[in-house]
Amino acid sequence: MKEVLVMIKPDKEEVKRVNSITKEFLSKLNSKLKGAKAILGGSGAKGTWLSGNHDVDIFVKYDKNVSSDRLEKVLKIFKNVSRVHGSRDYFQLQYEGIEFEVVPILKISKAADALNITDISPLHAKWVNKHVKKKDEVLLAKQFFKAQGLYGAESYIGGFSGYVLEILIAKFGTFEKLLKSCLKWKAKEIFDLNNFYKGKDVLFELNQSKLSSPIVVIDPVDRSRNAAAALTMDKFSILKINAKKYLKKPSEDYFIKKEVTLESLPKKNLVFVKVVPLEGKRDVVGMKLLKAFGHIEKKLSPFEVVKSGWSFDFFWFNVKKDELDLFEIRKGPPVKMKEFVKDFKKKNKNNYVSSGHVMAKVKRKYPKLDDFVKDVFKDEYVKERVKKVSFP
Repeated sequence: MKEVLVMIKPDKEEVKRVNSITKEFLSKLNSKLKGAKAILGGSGAKGTWLSGNHDVDIFVKYDKNVSSDRLEKVLKIFKNVSRVHGSRDYFQLQYEGIEFEVVPILKISKAADALNITDISPLHAKWVNKHVKKKDEVLLAKQFFKAQGLYGAESYIGGFSGYVLEILIAKFGTFEKLLKSCLKWKAKEIFDLNNFYKGKDVLFELNQSKLSSPIVVIDPVDRSRNAAAALTMDKFSILKINAKKYLKKPSEDYFIKKEVTLESLPKKNLVFVKVVPLEGKRDVVGMKLLKAFGHIEKKLSPFEVVKSGWSFDFFWFNVKKDELDLFEIRKGPPVKMKEFVKDFKKKNKNNYVSSGHVMAKVKRKYPKLDDFVKDVFKDEYVKERVKKVSFP
């Protein structure tokens, strides 16, 4: 996949520019810090960042008393700093055309001393740099997973984090070996590269809340953590399907994310709705959009949804039908449940008995697709999770 690497691997000029600006940023920040030191983290520290991805993680390591408030005061030397609320608040800003994320952490030498999951991040970088010899293979894996919508441990994505892919590349050696292996993975496949649980039942030893994912990847620097805990069964299944297709007929196309636009979608029986998300942390906002999308998709089931998708800008659904029968048959309780039958008949006048159940013939309020959709978006459930909608 040399052609793909040419496309996704930063060239010398890009690396030089990003490194220069990052070095300048660190120098400026460290000159104002007391009792703490700012270091490069994330994919930048590991050398596993993709070309064009200039989101740089900076960790400010405090010897003690980690304080987002103290860090915020120091960051006033930069312009337009925004605070992001989380288990420990962190900060985002742009400097010389590069997006920086500045995270306060506790300086530790082992995971057991961490007070927050972010405290462990520098240990991740150290482990990856020691155990992942073929960084290009990580780049290929990241780009493939991104293109297939499988990349990201955020709750609204439910995919593979960059760190999980780095661990898996450390185990399998290459991107293609990783794909070949995943076809054989069963539910609750366990990857414990450091053999923390050798001879023990990992599924018994770990906290059950960390075992809902289809695979378990023990964090090599933190034996108590499943690094793949965010992975959903849906994304696990999609990986297997796409890996099989790719291995059968490898192509650069699998590394190119196909952007969905109104123009790219089939026009017949298409529901396309522009959305404006709520304000807040991206992970939280994304989860609210996902729930609203799922709610609408379920409501549209009588129209038979064929394909669907969503982004932070729009929802779309392709359905088989654009109109339903004027009346629907509603199934009620068994006839022997007299009190429930009485209540059902009170609410549904046009009723009858069939196969031991009381049934009702009910006139639909919105049998036409367009009218139905506009009504669904008025649901309180949707309005609480989406700031604004419009129909182009």
